[in-house]
Amino acid sequence: MSTHRDIIIIGGGSAGLSAAQYSARSNLKVLVMEQMASGGQALLIDNLENYPGFPDGINGFEFSEKMEKQARKFGAEFLNCTVTSVEKDGDIFTVQSSKGLYTCSAVIYATGAKHRHLGIPGEEELAGRGVSYCATCDGPFFQNKKILVVGGGDAACDESSYLSNLTDHLVHIHRKDRFRAQKSVADKVLKNPGIEVRFNHTLEEIIGDDKVTKVKLRKTDSREIYEEEMDAVFIFIGSIPQTSILQNIKKDEGGYIITNENMETEIKGLFAVGDVRNTPFRQIIVSASDGAIAAHIASKFIDELRGQVYGK
Repeated sequence: MSTHRDIIIIGGGSAGLSAAQYSARSNLKVLVMEQMASGGQALLIDNLENYPGFPDGINGFEFSEKMEKQARKFGAEFLNCTVTSVEKDGDIFTVQSSKGLYTCSAVIYATGAKHRHLGIPGEEELAGRGVSYCATCDGPFFQNKKILVVGGGDAACDESSYLSNLTDHLVHIHRKDRFRAQKSVADKVLKNPGIEVRFNHTLEEIIGDDKVTKVKLRKTDSREIYEEEMDAVFIFIGSIPQTSILQNIKKDEGGYIITNENMETEIKGLFAVGDVRNTPFRQIIVSASDGAIAAHIASKFIDELRGQVYGK
C-alpha cells in the first residue's frame, strides 16, 4: 500500500478536521494523523453554544463526531498514531510516525495546545484526585461539593458556568481585578448567584493526602494568605502550543507558530492552523476557518508543483 498522500494533516481537532474536509473535497489524497480521538479541545465542551448554525448549542463530542464523519464522507483517511518528526527534502515532506513513515506534498500542522499548569505544591501530586483541567470530564464527580475555579479567560468562565450547575458551593478566583474573557462570557459568571467571584487572588498551594481537602490562597492586594476547605480545584490558565517536533521554525514569544494570513509558515508547503499558531483569537470557529484556508492554499500549492495552475 502506498504511503504517499497529497496532504498530511497532523492533528484532528476542529482545525484539522476542517482542513481534512476541504482538502478531500478538492479531490486530494488526505491523511489525518491524530494521537487520540478526533475533536481536540472541543471534546471537553459540554455545550458549544457560539458556533454558527447551532442556536440551541451542541455537545462538543457530537460536534467533533459530525466533523469527522463529514471529512470521511469526502474521502479523508484517518490514522491514530504519534508523529515524531517532519522533514522536507526537495518538494517532498517525510512524516515519521509510530505507525510508520509517510510522504506528502504538503503538511497542515494542527496539533493545538495543552493545558498550562500552575506549578504549585500539590498540583501534580493531586492531579486526578481533585485537581482537574476539564470540567465536563471531572465535574460530575464533585456534585454538591465545594469547588475552586482558577483563571480569567473564556475557558475559565465557560467551565465555571458549567460547574455551577453541579454545585452551589463554587468559588472562582482570578489574579487580576477583572476577567479577560469576552464580556458576554464573563457576565455569565459575574451574574450567576451560584458563583462567588474573588478577584485579586492567587492559588498558592493545594493540600491533601490522597485527595484535595483544602487550598492556600493569597490576596494580591494585601498579600494576606489564608487556607480554605475545598473538595476540588479546576485550573484554566491558558495553553501551551504543541510544537515540539517543529524545532527550527519561526515562533512568537509564547511558542506559537508564526504564519501569514494564508496559514503559510516560512517553509513552503508547511501550514499551521488553529490553536498552535499565533492567532489573536482562539475559538473553534476560528480554528475551522484556519483549516479551510490552509486546505485551499495547499491545494493551489500542489497544483503549482504539478504544473496545473488554473489559467496557465
